[in-house]
Amino acid sequence: METNPSFLARHEFLIRRLHSLSGLIPVGAYMCIHLLTNASTLESSATFQRAVYQIHSLGSLLPIVEWVFIFIPILFHGIIGVVIIRGGLPNYGSYKYTSNLRYTLQRASGMIAFVFIMWHVFHMHGWFHFDAWLEGVAKPLGGAQFAPYNAASSLGTAMSGVARPILYGIGVLSCVFHLANGLWTMGITWGVWTSPAAQKRADRVCIALGIALAFVGLSAIGGAVRIDVDAAKTVEGQMYKAKTESGEIDKTQGDHKRSDEGGGHAAAE
Repeated sequence: METNPSFLARHEFLIRRLHSLSGLIPVGAYMCIHLLTNASTLESSATFQRAVYQIHSLGSLLPIVEWVFIFIPILFHGIIGVVIIRGGLPNYGSYKYTSNLRYTLQRASGMIAFVFIMWHVFHMHGWFHFDAWLEGVAKPLGGAQFAPYNAASSLGTAMSGVARPILYGIGVLSCVFHLANGLWTMGITWGVWTSPAAQKRADRVCIALGIALAFVGLSAIGGAVRIDVDAAKTVEGQMYKAKTESGEIDKTQGDHKRSDEGGGHAAAE
């Protein structure tokens, strides 16, 4: 007796293309911007704080931008990736030019990256923004550590110790490999490079991209670990005072995005 194919099987071509595309735009593009922004801690706490202020200048539009262009695409890419790995979608065709090792590493790095991103968002932002969750669940479990208006100092505090930088290093490198290797396989899937010569050239470009992103990502972690928290708090306090006195930030709302020492709780970015 014939059974009707599942929804995923019926729309396999479209789902795979959207999964592949979402890994590059917006997820991969956002990751590059995110790593570069965090690496600005190497220049100074003020530079990083200015970047965070620019992000939060979106105001009430920020949650919409986050969900539409970051969280939903990441969830889609991660969940469909898990479905593919578990055999919910056929594997034929997509990686027929890749080695077994490369294919295995792509799958493994994707799983590590997905778990890391979920933990990272919880660790820094607590997943959800409402107070009852942040104060009653996220913070007691070690989450919601990042305070946007005390950006560098809260980041430095959150990255203290030995275990967390190591876990971040593993997570960032997994994300970088998954993007760089995925970009190469994406080019094959979309027919951008199909000949052996074109694939070799693309391979070199993707390796160079991966090395560059790995350097930026590890530099961002190193910059976070080396932050002088007390000095950063002083700079952040001066910048926040200037912003509130100029009317650029409403103090009654701004205090909500500061660390406990700054007059509020560490609301999510």
